[in-house]
Amino acid sequence: MIAMKHLSKWYGSFRVLDDCSTSVTKGEVVVVCGPSGSGKSTLIKTVNALEPFQQGELVVDGIAVHDPRTKLPALRARVGMVFQHFELFPHLSVMQNLTLAQQQVLGRTQAEARTRGAALLERVGLAAQRDKFPAQLSGGQQQRVAIARALAMDPVVMLFDEPTSALDPEMVGEVLDVMVRLAEEGMTMMCVTHEMGFARRVADRVIFMDQGRILEDCASAEFFGDPSARVPRAQEFLSRVLAH
Repeated sequence: MIAMKHLSKWYGSFRVLDDCSTSVTKGEVVVVCGPSGSGKSTLIKTVNALEPFQQGELVVDGIAVHDPRTKLPALRARVGMVFQHFELFPHLSVMQNLTLAQQQVLGRTQAEARTRGAALLERVGLAAQRDKFPAQLSGGQQQRVAIARALAMDPVVMLFDEPTSALDPEMVGEVLDVMVRLAEEGMTMMCVTHEMGFARRVADRVIFMDQGRILEDCASAEFFGDPSARVPRAQEFLSRVLAH
């Protein structure tokens, strides 16, 4: 589903991605972790071309992201993205947030878009909130709306960029529960997260990054089950996050 080969990216003289290669198969859940500033968010944002890169090749569901002829809006319609800060339209109701792109990008009728939106709000436990505005919802509810909005586009891949880091602790669980159900249903997912409990429970693979490089790319059971076999930087990271 995703094939990344020797990706590198610079901001001026600063190399934010350094020769990154990995792949994600259909139905696989991959968690990307590492210290702040390691390039995690930049890495997954290259998948739907929100972050351009200077070197390497990236193919998503058969679409060559590195090819300048690729129509990026068509790619982004197939790759769902959930951000740290919800990014909902504040002046639109919950239902309008879910239907707008379906009509404008996918060409669905209003009735079709509302039917799809209603089913997804039911799926994330927010059917009763359909006519409210984002400011009337809790942070956890807004993030679940953001997930439903991404799913409304029928994506082949879902990307999550630290979806719980802006939430109060008591709201984290309700968002992670939705993500767990998605994983169990076979959605292909790449998740940048610091929630190591979620990673241990759901991830098929873990990618560990530091200073723009992929230092570990292995099965979740291997990553968490044998920390002593990891590179020293990953051992240090695990000793800190697993101690709490």
